[in-house]
Amino acid sequence: MGPEIYDIFVIGGGINGCGIARDAVGRGYSVALAEMNDFASGTSSGATKLIHGGLRYLEHYEFRLVRESLMEREILWAMAPHIIWPLRFVLPYHKGGIRPAWLIRLGLFLYDHLGGRKLLPATSVLDMRKDRAGKPLKALFTRAFEYSDGWVDDARMVVLNARDAADKGATILPRTKVVAARRENGLWHIETTDTVTGRNGSHKARMLVNAAGPWVDHVIRSAFGQNEAHHVRLVQGSHIVVKRKFDDPRAYFFQNPDNRIIFAIPYEGDFTLIGTTDRDYTADPKDVRISEEETVYLCNAASEYFKEPVRPEDIVWTYSAVRPLYDDGASKAQEATRDYVLKLEGEGGAAPLLNVFGGKLTTYRRLSEHALEKIGAAIGVKGAPWTAKSHLPGGNFAVQGYEAEVAKLKRRYPFLTDGHARRLVRRYGTRAELLLGDARGIDDLGRLFGSDLYEAEVRYLVEHEWARHAEDVLWRRTKDGLRLSKEQAQSLEEYMAARPAMAG
Repeated sequence: MGPEIYDIFVIGGGINGCGIARDAVGRGYSVALAEMNDFASGTSSGATKLIHGGLRYLEHYEFRLVRESLMEREILWAMAPHIIWPLRFVLPYHKGGIRPAWLIRLGLFLYDHLGGRKLLPATSVLDMRKDRAGKPLKALFTRAFEYSDGWVDDARMVVLNARDAADKGATILPRTKVVAARRENGLWHIETTDTVTGRNGSHKARMLVNAAGPWVDHVIRSAFGQNEAHHVRLVQGSHIVVKRKFDDPRAYFFQNPDNRIIFAIPYEGDFTLIGTTDRDYTADPKDVRISEEETVYLCNAASEYFKEPVRPEDIVWTYSAVRPLYDDGASKAQEATRDYVLKLEGEGGAAPLLNVFGGKLTTYRRLSEHALEKIGAAIGVKGAPWTAKSHLPGGNFAVQGYEAEVAKLKRRYPFLTDGHARRLVRRYGTRAELLLGDARGIDDLGRLFGSDLYEAEVRYLVEHEWARHAEDVLWRRTKDGLRLSKEQAQSLEEYMAARPAMAG
């Protein structure tokens, strides 16, 4: 008996690949997805972690993208209120700045009214001499505009899409690299290699979706043999994390003299996230690292605003990612479109191929819906759009019900500290109870690896979320890497090496 013939085989376990797989299996298609590394190990965990309309995209007249993004903010918030929540942004202004006040007001007016905002607060104007947001900034800034967007735990959003796809019947293959794909007898024949065991696999599908992010052209060239493929412009974005620079729960939007912008965002309670950079990238995406030039740039740019300078020695963590922007011929990296492009090949014939270029976290759900329109046109329609009213795993509570969920968890597990309960709800939502099970005391959670990361949580991540290494747990499923020492991280790695991979 030969291998199962899937309707759709997806290459790429970032936000777009996982989103498409989830949407497709929920409509009744049979789906398999292969990711050569861990989920969200590339671009999707290296973002600024915003669910936002993209205020600066208005300057480049990307009104369709901004409107779609604005409309998605509250939809995604309702889908996953444990990992997505509202965030107010403070945009300091002073006379002589790069953008005149009237232009900022116009942009924020459009921002408030383009996207069907219902729950997020509208824009307001702040007197920075009186508002606490002005306290950590230089006295140069006497006025600011405050507006709404959202925050997301990006890597968790990816793995929860994969988890939900698997729960609905999709075959999910992490650490599985597609090494070849060919059309034969009206089907795609896909060859894969398990990057852990070295075991080879063969798969068949009626349609192939290439959602490999920065590697999308590489897949086209290597797996399909199209040596001239060049559709994406790789742009590096880097971020630094420093000890908390301010106590305010709001974030800052800073405009730099070079016409670029950076954000300073409250991060994981005790830290401040500063980023991002924009520069073209030509090397292998897996080798991306923050450069000394980017580090200096982010420190200097933030120091133009904060009274207390941001110095390289203040940095506790950095991360970088390569954004696979559709190559629209823009002269500057920061001007390249953030919109997505879907290209269907082989429509009307056998074994169609859909290549996915570009995209951003905020629009992944709509990108998936548009991908399903093309999939339906190519191999036949199944089901109807459904994700707008859905919940990601653990997100089945009211958008403003976080505090109630924390209280509920503490009532059932009174041994949890307030901080521990809050972090569990932020990571797992209603599934925190599945993680904790029948625990009656803190000792029932097993070994403590550091901070409040217990064996029970690690087991849950191995068994339900495909975690295999300490890095998967510390930097993608959680951000406990900020709090564990090197020795503690090594101890966790040794523990995980002794456990088999169990998620399915």
